[in-house]
Amino acid sequence: MLTKQLRELEKDGLITRIIYPEIPPRVEYFISEKGKTVMPVLDAMFKWGQENMTFDEEGNVSY
Repeated sequence: MLTKQLRELEKDGLITRIIYPEIPPRVEYFISEKGKTVMPVLDAMFKWGQENMTFDEEGNVSY
């Protein structure tokens, strides 16, 4: 499932993948310039979550 999601993000240009010819194989993923453009959206969602988060008596998060 993780591999599928990473391949979709790569196909959409949001991340880049570097494959190293080593044994065992090693792959690294990096956020692309296009991927960085989504950061303001993620920051806004994070801020919204912080502002709207509440806790019940047991300390569990509820919205």
